[in-house]
Amino acid sequence: MSDIEEIRRRRMEQLQQQQAAQQVSPQEIEAQERMRQEMEAQKKQIMMQILTPEARSRLANIRLTRPDYVNQIELQLIQLAQAGRIASKITDEQLKELLRKLAGPKKEINITRR
Repeated sequence: MSDIEEIRRRRMEQLQQQQAAQQVSPQEIEAQERMRQEMEAQKKQIMMQILTPEARSRLANIRLTRPDYVNQIELQLIQLAQAGRIASKITDEQLKELLRKLAGPKKEINITRR
């Protein structure tokens, strides 16, 4: 019985050490959160420079249903702006056209009843 208890005790110690190693300190979490907030603020500032208010509003509405899609679009727009390929602010109509191109053709669903 003592051998089994010794093995259990050692295994518990190993698990506790692994758990302690995986825990992230509160300072690291705070630093990561601060960096994320700074990046979001920079992204928002750039989007204000390259989009008209109507286009920003459209993206905000789309973000409610497809946040990952909007993040991809924003990253693409920022890359275009940084490369100098955007001459003036993108209007709502230009954004609609860009969204149509990126969305691709819609799938048709046909339901047949028998």
